[in-house]
Amino acid sequence: MGEKMRDSRQSFVGRWLAIRAPVAIPLKIVLGIVPIVAIFLIWGALTWGEAEKRVISPVILPSPVEVVLQVKSLWYEKELSRSILASASRVVGGFLVALAVAFPLGIMMGSFSRVRALFQPLTVFGSYLPIPTLVPLTLSLFGIGETQKIMFLAIAFVVFLLPMFARALCEVDEIYLQTAQTLGASRWQIVRHVLVGVSMGQIYDAMRLGFGIGWTYIILAEMVAADRGLGEIIIVAQRRGPKEHIYLVLVVIVVIAYCADQIWLRLGRLLFPYREDA
Repeated sequence: MGEKMRDSRQSFVGRWLAIRAPVAIPLKIVLGIVPIVAIFLIWGALTWGEAEKRVISPVILPSPVEVVLQVKSLWYEKELSRSILASASRVVGGFLVALAVAFPLGIMMGSFSRVRALFQPLTVFGSYLPIPTLVPLTLSLFGIGETQKIMFLAIAFVVFLLPMFARALCEVDEIYLQTAQTLGASRWQIVRHVLVGVSMGQIYDAMRLGFGIGWTYIILAEMVAADRGLGEIIIVAQRRGPKEHIYLVLVVIVVIAYCADQIWLRLGRLLFPYREDA
């Protein structure tokens, strides 16, 4: 009897900890919901009851119900829709500026060894640069207006995108270059049709990831003198309240970033149908 129970436990553990085992969609949904429900249960338990009797003060952590009840004030009083548009325009603007710099420079670095050696120290420096330090730097260079916010995001994007673009071209298999050279392709034909052409799917993936990262920096971008934006709502709520707005805006940012990522994903499947992971 004991051996059967032990074998049953081992079989159960083996099924749950099977390496790279396929998971049915219904089970995947259930497993994904479990930690979310657990978080809300813990959150509710810590913020249950009157303010004086709670484990955590409502000044620090409001209850889930209190957060939900502030949705109306966030939408109307803080003009959430306009703040979303303001933040989105800054993210898109910074991304386009960064793309104008990182895309051609990344292609040059990935194609020509001497160009890569020329800019490699800067990319290494950028990879270790704490992004928050760019806030005072861009403030001193561009003032406190809209330009500062876009340039802060643009620099943050370049730091991420440039080495990703260069790496994508460097990872193109040598056989493609040899074949193109054998067929008599010129230097720029090899760069355009072989290096860029083969690596374009990877470059697109880097752009998709980079755009999502921009939403993680929007609060930093809007820390100073932002008359509107999601980051501005969080800063004001942290200083003056209500604290519920902080948690609601964090959820809004995650939802927007997720929806944007899904758009990138579906567009990638249209542009690169031959890639299974596009």
